[in-house]
Amino acid sequence: MGYTTLWKRLSPRQLNVAIQLFSLISIFFEGYDQGVMGGVNSAPRYVTEVGIGKPDGTVTDTTHQGGIVSIYYLGAIFGCFAGGWLADRVGRINGLLAGSLFALIGGALQAGAQDSNFMLCARVVTGIGTGALTGITPVLVSETSSANHRGGFLGYVFIANYLGISVAYWISFGLAFVDNGYSDVRWRFLLAFQCFPALLLVAFIKMLPDSPRYLASVGRNYEARDLLNRIRKDRASQEDIDREYLEIIVTAKGSKRSSPIEFVKILFGKGGKPGLNLGRRAWLCVWLQIMASWTGITAVTAYSPTLLAQAGYSDIKQNGLAGGINTIGIIGTIISAQIIDRLGRRVCLMGGAAVLFAVNLIAGAVYEGSLHSPEKASQYAPGAVTMLFLFNLG
Repeated sequence: MGYTTLWKRLSPRQLNVAIQLFSLISIFFEGYDQGVMGGVNSAPRYVTEVGIGKPDGTVTDTTHQGGIVSIYYLGAIFGCFAGGWLADRVGRINGLLAGSLFALIGGALQAGAQDSNFMLCARVVTGIGTGALTGITPVLVSETSSANHRGGFLGYVFIANYLGISVAYWISFGLAFVDNGYSDVRWRFLLAFQCFPALLLVAFIKMLPDSPRYLASVGRNYEARDLLNRIRKDRASQEDIDREYLEIIVTAKGSKRSSPIEFVKILFGKGGKPGLNLGRRAWLCVWLQIMASWTGITAVTAYSPTLLAQAGYSDIKQNGLAGGINTIGIIGTIISAQIIDRLGRRVCLMGGAAVLFAVNLIAGAVYEGSLHSPEKASQYAPGAVTMLFLFNLG
């Protein structure tokens, strides 16, 4: 039995656990890479290495700093489209392997960066890998999960996102004690650590099977049925498995391979069969993602130490509180994973949005109060930190 068919030795339960485990590792990498720049930006040696500030860590070129952080997301956008295109042509597993290779190379390049241009290129490479992993992993999870557990499984997978963010901040907190924070290890090790989950994916992802839907889409119907029987055996009756298999076959025959052009067609109502409202669904997904970013989650994730510095906290407290703020997000994700299949997606989404609205309103009032009464800024600081904790919980 070859390396790529080792999954056939696993029981249905073990196979499902293996798929979930490597999906967790993939999203853990994405979360870690999201949060890592918060700690890196607060490292004085990094600030001087890329030429954005003074030796004491004071950033004087915030535009340059923001460009290094945000160019990663430009690469991620390209990676998402490229990953989707690749996953439909060579399979979900091969797509994840390609994304993992980009992530591994990009992480190593970031850790060895010698100047700003080097770092910018490394961030783009890492972003491409992260985009591919983020785009393909939820597809693999949804295509291997049963309909009544899909929301919960996806919720648990994205716990790894916050786990990755919090690990990045807690490592940053620990490294802040090395040479009082004035060492290359503080930022280079932070960036190098992301290579570990990427290396695990490169080494072992090919041990997993592709999804039944992909196998059916390329005409490998027997393999699709065999795999579906394996992953559903302990959770569904044979009748339910047969029904799902037929649905997969019908869907696979009527679907087109993804590409940026097909996506644009769908957005303008030109793609898909009449009556499916794919354009409306696509715009809903796009605007949900845009509005999720507008809540400020990316800024809070990447700039927690900076926000805390503005509130008057010391370097050590910044990193410690930033770790706590992002760790609390794990609890929020666990709660959503538990209730999403019971209450429904819309109720959970609206509830979370209401919490974020209230928290942002209070946080804005606290910030405005500190501007008008600078002498009371230290009194407002605990309130602002509390809002950051509640923000990530919501």
